[in-house]
Amino acid sequence: MTDPLRIDIISDVMCPWCIIGYRQLAQALEDTGVAHEIHWHPFELNPEMPAEGQNMREHIAEKYGSTPEQSEQSRQQMTKLGADLGFSFNFAEDMRMHNTFNTHQLLHWAETQGRKHDLKMALFDAHFTHRRNLSDDGVLADVAGEIGLDRDEAAAVLADQRFAAAVREVEGFWTQQGIRGVPAMVFNRKHLVTGAQGVENYSNVLRQLTNETV
Repeated sequence: MTDPLRIDIISDVMCPWCIIGYRQLAQALEDTGVAHEIHWHPFELNPEMPAEGQNMREHIAEKYGSTPEQSEQSRQQMTKLGADLGFSFNFAEDMRMHNTFNTHQLLHWAETQGRKHDLKMALFDAHFTHRRNLSDDGVLADVAGEIGLDRDEAAAVLADQRFAAAVREVEGFWTQQGIRGVPAMVFNRKHLVTGAQGVENYSNVLRQLTNETV
């Protein structure tokens, strides 16, 4: 019996392409039936972002030079892609980009409870579908509690920053590996695929890695 395919995914819950890419990969995994194990890793799109965050459209314009028309076109494209994959983007003018260092600390803690993947999915949903403020530690603790984790413990993890150094270490590791953007997916610790590649392309990658014929 061969070992399951290891897939390391470096991502940020502020990144819409991260959830799109994951959903595409998940569909490809289902279609191909490849045995796998997924490991999530932290990446901060905006580590210098202040606690209050920034209007998302303004942020995109400043960071990438996008016009309002380009931004709207991108949102429509992502909304359609998400809908096709069973994920609801609910963009609005007042949506904000948040600093996610505390979010990654909470995810690190959730991994010790065997619930990192579940919390990751819940945080994507909280941000993009329900437009909840992930800069607010109370909201983060609420999301953890809503999936069955101990809300009080989650709040304590955020308050005392017990996993701050561990998260910085993991972030540093992936930066040293050359990761500069997300989503970044590493298959079997050696094959890097970046961006949301689409279900068909992911399926082809999976078949190649498992020596299956197309």
